[in-house]
Amino acid sequence: MITILIPLRNEYENLKEIESTFSANFKNIDHEIILINDFSSDNTLIKAKEISNINSNFIVLDNKKKGLGGAINLGIENAKGDFICIMMADLSDDLNDLKKYYSLIKENNIDAIFGSRFMKNSKVTGYPRNKMLLNRIFNFLVKIVFFNSYNDYTNAFKIYKANMLKSLLPLISESFNVFLEIPLKTISRGYSFKVVPISWTGRKKGTAKFRIQELRSKYIFTLLYCLIEKLLLKKKNNRDISKKL
Repeated sequence: MITILIPLRNEYENLKEIESTFSANFKNIDHEIILINDFSSDNTLIKAKEISNINSNFIVLDNKKKGLGGAINLGIENAKGDFICIMMADLSDDLNDLKKYYSLIKENNIDAIFGSRFMKNSKVTGYPRNKMLLNRIFNFLVKIVFFNSYNDYTNAFKIYKANMLKSLLPLISESFNVFLEIPLKTISRGYSFKVVPISWTGRKKGTAKFRIQELRSKYIFTLLYCLIEKLLLKKKNNRDISKKL
């Protein structure tokens, strides 16, 4: 079974489409969809509960620690699937890519599938130019710092083996930087992953929650934190090898 985590903050406008889209496209796939309300001030929680009452594939959780990081931690802790995918409520990610993720991770002995919006056969629509520029600069910086060729760390849309993802808990990031923390920890701890091209479309309903000015320092903190962890793990592994010799 696959668990799809969808964090929600003031996403009332998108919930009906979330329900209808998954109901139409995931009929033959064993799945659960966990909607995590993150302190919404509109009727998001009420609408989410209405959906779960009529569709047993939907489960609603109410976040107790405000912030996207807290919502993701809560969702991972409660996931019952063998695989966990995180998606955003604006439906910017393609469900055909999700099906591809699920097929690939089941058929291959790997711990994660990382999607990239910036490789051959990827398709991106409606990405604001200024955000695109900052995205590419920061992801290039992460590539250099982590000595890894992956180029879309900050994208939330990835799939993981559940036992692997749960081994990363607790995640320390409070906001969108949680989506940087997860792949960096996956890499630094030596888990296997495959990169595939994906499609992405900009938000059509509701208000974007991502604020570059507010998150810049948080992304830098997460990058440095994960880099230190990587170096400490490398040092520990070298000591262990030396002891064996």
